[in-house]
Amino acid sequence: MLLVDKPAGITSHDVVSVARRALGERRIGHAGTLDPFATGLLVLLTGHATRLLPFVDGEPKEYEATIRWGAETDTDDATGEITREHAGPPSRAAIDAAIAGLTGRIEQVPPDYSAKQVGGRRAHAAARRGAPLALAPVPVHVYSWKVREHREMETDVTISCGGGTYVRALARDLGRAANSAAHLSALRRTRSGPFELSGATSFTDLRDGRATPRSPREAIPSLPEQRVSAIDAARIARGRRVDAVVEGERAALLSEEGALLAIAERSAEQWQPRVVLAHG
Repeated sequence: MLLVDKPAGITSHDVVSVARRALGERRIGHAGTLDPFATGLLVLLTGHATRLLPFVDGEPKEYEATIRWGAETDTDDATGEITREHAGPPSRAAIDAAIAGLTGRIEQVPPDYSAKQVGGRRAHAAARRGAPLALAPVPVHVYSWKVREHREMETDVTISCGGGTYVRALARDLGRAANSAAHLSALRRTRSGPFELSGATSFTDLRDGRATPRSPREAIPSLPEQRVSAIDAARIARGRRVDAVVEGERAALLSEEGALLAIAERSAEQWQPRVVLAHG
């Protein structure tokens, strides 16, 4: 596992490409992308550990965002063209009321410039051709908002939300709900589930070969673990069951030395390996 602080101006896939070269590893996967203009935490898994991606707990995600008042854009962020303007910012009372209405489980229309598909067509491709798709609202979960600073034309907020939430769509909808217009002018992801930006390596260190991947065990910290004997480790490498000692429906099986061997699911009083990292 590798935590990377993505800079602005490059895509998440650019970071993956740099990681491939720096680590000499072709197989690299990510647990959630960031838009090119956004910065912050990317969680990468490399090699055999990419098999763990479905089990990585990436929620809630936390962002520091700056919302700019007075204009809505076609991309819902500062990279787009202005499509609607509104003179002056809304009152703080209107902002607070709008935030309350955009907290909890809500229905969100994705941005026109997004990776959503309708009939096999990507929304961003259609939008670039001048024929935006009619995107249906999707349920998302916004856990909380915190207003950190409110200036005349900008508001800094911290947002905690579930996966699949578009923060730039939240900025757009906040402007509308406050009877104004708004777009996202800055975005930084500071947390993804148990992973924090403070533990991430810089993009420069990654590019220059100074990044050290962590143990794959750290990618699944919420799973209980069970250490097994060398004999059981050989069984696990062949996908065979071993006796269950710890409680739970799923567990991380480790060697005596602490290396992650597999993720297993309970079958009666035994563990059935489902994702095996060890080699037989």
